[in-house]
Amino acid sequence: MTHKLLITLALSTVFLTSAAQGQRRNDQRGVFATETPMVHDPVMAREGDTYYLYATGMGIQQMTSKDRKTWTASRNPVITNIPSWTADSVPGFRNHVWAPDVIQWHGRWWLAYSCSTFGRNGSAIGLLSNNSLSTNTWKDEGCIVTSREKRDNWNAIDPNFVIDDNDTPWLVWGSFWDGIQLARLDSTMHIAKGVKPRTIARRYDPNYKPSEPNPTSRFAGTNAIEAPFIFKHGGYYYLFVSWDYCCRGAQSNYRVAVGRSKTVEGPYLDRAGIDMVNGGGLLFLEGDKKEWEAAGHSAAYTFDGQDVFICHGYSATQNGAALLIQRPISWTADGWPELKP
Repeated sequence: MTHKLLITLALSTVFLTSAAQGQRRNDQRGVFATETPMVHDPVMAREGDTYYLYATGMGIQQMTSKDRKTWTASRNPVITNIPSWTADSVPGFRNHVWAPDVIQWHGRWWLAYSCSTFGRNGSAIGLLSNNSLSTNTWKDEGCIVTSREKRDNWNAIDPNFVIDDNDTPWLVWGSFWDGIQLARLDSTMHIAKGVKPRTIARRYDPNYKPSEPNPTSRFAGTNAIEAPFIFKHGGYYYLFVSWDYCCRGAQSNYRVAVGRSKTVEGPYLDRAGIDMVNGGGLLFLEGDKKEWEAAGHSAAYTFDGQDVFICHGYSATQNGAALLIQRPISWTADGWPELKP
């Protein structure tokens, strides 16, 4: 369960972002351009000569850029009419949509998004599709997966698509409860018939007794893990996850860890060979307390031959404002990712 405290952050008279208890909120007011977009849970895609950025917000925040430096906010959100099924699947959900992900597969764009409410694992991941990112004509494709309180020990939020070497789509998602989940999808980008989600990463070793102190973090609960993203490089799939707590502004202690696997199904091991399902993970990024208090909810892409890591960070110089971070990725001789300045 992520604890979220009220923070209100103003960038200009036309842009207001707040992360309220139980919410990650990015509201856009009008069209404007910025080189330091205020975002939560960012993902990107490129179509033609235009980059598209999507993030948590009312109906999903969206921006465009020609150079990934200056971003222009859209006047309209991705979803102008929230599908009625979301209210039936997630009581209390309105139109504040969390943590989208977007991918192109078989000539069509697919966008997954999270519907949830604070402190509950009764959540749903919805699906949209579109022929082109240049038109805001997304088609409702219904629900990919739901989680139910007292039925499921995982939370259906923070989705990420990954396509394996056999051109098979998968979805990875989840936070807290029993950690990060993975399931194979069918040709409609829904969970394949007969497939059940399984856990591929946790914040703790399940062999430890619940009464014992958490051996992996002095900041967080025993399974403070969320926001998975799988990136293929060389002969490995790299699983990035976020540890500890977001959405507390300057008090956040979010950070990113990574493991890798030869297959999309895992196991994902860290540099020491510890399985991420047993609490493993190589620390990849954390706040330096000079520029960033904390950083997390990441994604990774290859643009023009350069691998790029993105996430949101809580600015140490702007009172904890959540801003977009972009950094080139370099690779060590033994195949582990590092961030360039």
